[in-house]
Amino acid sequence: MGFKSYYQWVTLALAATAAAQTSTSCNPTKQICPADTGLDKYRLSTDFTSGSLSRWKTIAGTVTTTDLGTKFTVSRQGDAPTIESEFYIFFGHVDVKMRAANGTGIISTWVLESDDLDEIDWEQVSTYSTEIQTDYFGKGNTTTYDRGTTVIVSAPEETFHTYSVDWTSERIEWLVDGQVVRTLEYADAVDGKNYPQTPMRIRIGIWAGGDPSNAVGTIEWAGGETDYTKGPFSMYVESVDIINYNPASTYRYTDLTGDYTSIKATNATTLTDLSPLNSSSSVASSKTSESSKTSESSKTSESSKTSESSKTSESSKTSESSKTSESSKTSASAKATVSASASVSANTSASTNPPASAKASSSLDVSSSASASAAASSVSFVSAAPASYYTSIIAMALGSLFAGLIQF
Repeated sequence: MGFKSYYQWVTLALAATAAAQTSTSCNPTKQICPADTGLDKYRLSTDFTSGSLSRWKTIAGTVTTTDLGTKFTVSRQGDAPTIESEFYIFFGHVDVKMRAANGTGIISTWVLESDDLDEIDWEQVSTYSTEIQTDYFGKGNTTTYDRGTTVIVSAPEETFHTYSVDWTSERIEWLVDGQVVRTLEYADAVDGKNYPQTPMRIRIGIWAGGDPSNAVGTIEWAGGETDYTKGPFSMYVESVDIINYNPASTYRYTDLTGDYTSIKATNATTLTDLSPLNSSSSVASSKTSESSKTSESSKTSESSKTSESSKTSESSKTSESSKTSESSKTSASAKATVSASASVSANTSASTNPPASAKASSSLDVSSSASASAAASSVSFVSAAPASYYTSIIAMALGSLFAGLIQF
């Protein structure tokens, strides 16, 4: 067919306004482009039944709000009402609850599309009332049209269904009412070359693939020519729920590769390197990891403080022990006292240093042992003389003193 890519349709259907669109006015794989406005919060939900189109803009045709949600209608040739998010997301999860239009050749669709023409599609061809199609494109590569799949769905033109995309740097999942119906792995898209991986906007719209002016292939894909006399044909979108896995104020391409690793995000005034998260669970995992790192750092810091305190205590004890030993040269048990002190100090060090500080603990043990040995050797000559030796010396001195007093 002629228009398998939604972008190709937008280019022609919105010829008058295409020049104003970032995706058509500046391709970041060909030139330096302005940064994209990001969704700076993790989640944004829009209930169109409330009548609000906040954070959305109409880029073609006219849309109205009703009790059923936002209404997109094709009444005559050339109608192609479309809305677009005012922001981009960088990997995320999008739920669109909608009821497709009926009528031969009418296409009800919502897509994710980036500035460099990465694209993820949902397309319901009204001619086939029990199915919906999925598709994707990487960097506008339309050399082949064999990437689409068909999914069976119950009465999509009569019943509201939630059509979702869960998009990460590793894989894309398409879901219907919460059930995964297709998965595309990064490696399966020409080893990632055709894998959608750059910041995207959300577009929702309706158009006539069966318009008589379209290429024969497009009309065939749409199931035949559209008869506008049987219209109008309307699609309703009740709500859109968006989760942005990398919330940011802006996203900027830093080179021409179109690779997700080249995207930089700005949060307020801070430029941040993004490592795109793989899912909402990854977000939780990342927070847990950060908490764990902080905890580890805190533990290490505490361990270091404890180790330093232990070293100070050790040095103080050894010093005190040495002074005591020096002043107790008359004590035959000085060596034993110093040895005991060194032993107690070393045991204290071992108990206050956790396994994470094994290296510091080992160093402290060596230091304590050396201090104890030095203190013991400084009084070793005292312990070599028996106590009776000092007793006899004192007795002789006292005897001489008394003898002198008597003579006096």
